[in-house]
Amino acid sequence: MPITEQQIYDVLKTVQDPDLFKDLVTLRQVKSIKIVEGNVAIEIATPSPQKDRIRQLVTAAVSAIPGVDEVFVNFAAALDTAPAQRPAGAPPGHGHSHAPQQTQKRILSNVKHIVAVGAGKGGVGKSTIAVNLAIGLALAGKKVALLDGDIYGPSIPTLTGIGPRPPEVMNDRIIPFTISNGIPPVSIKVMSIGFMVDKEKALIWRGPMAHGAMKQFLEQVDWESDTGLDYLIIDLPPGTGDIALTLAQTVALTGAVIVATPQEVALADARRAVRMFQQLGVEILGVVENMSAFICEHGTEYDIFGRGGAQVMAQQMGLPYLGDVPITPSLRINSDAGKPFDNFTENSAAAKPLRAIADLLDKQVAVRQATRPAARPLNLQIT
Repeated sequence: MPITEQQIYDVLKTVQDPDLFKDLVTLRQVKSIKIVEGNVAIEIATPSPQKDRIRQLVTAAVSAIPGVDEVFVNFAAALDTAPAQRPAGAPPGHGHSHAPQQTQKRILSNVKHIVAVGAGKGGVGKSTIAVNLAIGLALAGKKVALLDGDIYGPSIPTLTGIGPRPPEVMNDRIIPFTISNGIPPVSIKVMSIGFMVDKEKALIWRGPMAHGAMKQFLEQVDWESDTGLDYLIIDLPPGTGDIALTLAQTVALTGAVIVATPQEVALADARRAVRMFQQLGVEILGVVENMSAFICEHGTEYDIFGRGGAQVMAQQMGLPYLGDVPITPSLRINSDAGKPFDNFTENSAAAKPLRAIADLLDKQVAVRQATRPAARPLNLQIT
C-alpha cells in the first residue's frame, strides 16, 4: 500500500517543537512533504535552535510508517537573497550586495544534475571524494562526468591516472578523456587543466584567466555527446573565491557537497563554505566527513583527527549528512596510482562507505528534484 501525505501529517501531529511545546503541524512548521518511492522528504521551518532533536524525532516517527525506507529532514533556510536596491541615479554595481538574482543563461541542457564538491580549506581530501563520488554513481548505473575545477592545484590527473597530454578537439568541441573498468565497462568522462600542462608547471594566473578557463571547460567541452549525462561532478578549489562564483553564474547547479575532516580547524572553514553556497542560492546536498578514522591492516581503528565532527556540524546547521570515509592504506595507494575503480572492489575497506555516500547523494538529488523548482544559473552583482 503506497505511503500518503496524510499518513505523514498524522504522524507529525505527534511530534512537538521542543521549545514551543506544540506539534509541528499545529505550529504550521511543516512546509512540504514529498514521497519518492519509499523515500520521504520533509521540509520544516522552525525558529528552534534544537534542529538536531527535531530531526531525530521526525525521523523516528516517520520511519515507523510501513513502507518508509529513508527519511530526509531539511530545514528551510531564511536567507535574504533579494538583490539590494540601487539608489536612484546610481550606476550599475553601486553598493556591495553579494545577493543573487536569477536570469536565463546558457546551460548544459542535456546534463540532468550538476553537483559541486567543495571545502573551506585544502588538504581534506575533497578531490578524492569527488572522484569516488563520480565512480560510485557510475557503478550505480548513472552516466557521469567529472570536471576538475581546481585550476591552480589540479589533482584529478593523478587520481584518474591520465597523464599530461592535449585532449582531442572535434568540430570546435573539446573531447573529454574517459576512464573505465570492468566487463561490461563502467566509465566516466574526465577533464582537467592538468591534462594540458606539465605536472610541475605553476599556473600563475590572475582571477580573470581562471574564470575564463572554467567557462571554457563548462561551455566548450563535449560533456553531453549524443546521450546526455545524469551527473556532472565538479571538483572545486578550496576556499570561497572566483571559481565558485563563475560556476554559479554559468550553469544551473543542482547543489553542492561539502567535505571536511573531523577536527575543528577544518570545520570552521567548512562552515564558511556552506554559507558561501547558501549566499549564492546553491542548496547543500550533504556533508561528508573524510579521514574520520585510520584502519590499520589488522582492522584496528584509530581516531587520528577525531571522529564525528562533520556530522555534528551538519546537524547544527540543519544539513543532510552523507557519511564518513576512513583513512585506509588501499585508498591512498589506489589514489596515488590513479586507479579509483579499485576503491570499490570487495577487498577495499573504503568500498562500503563510498558506495553508501554515492547512494545517499543520488537520493538527496531525487528528493531535491521532487521538492524544488528547476535550478537556473544566477546573475551575481559582485563589487
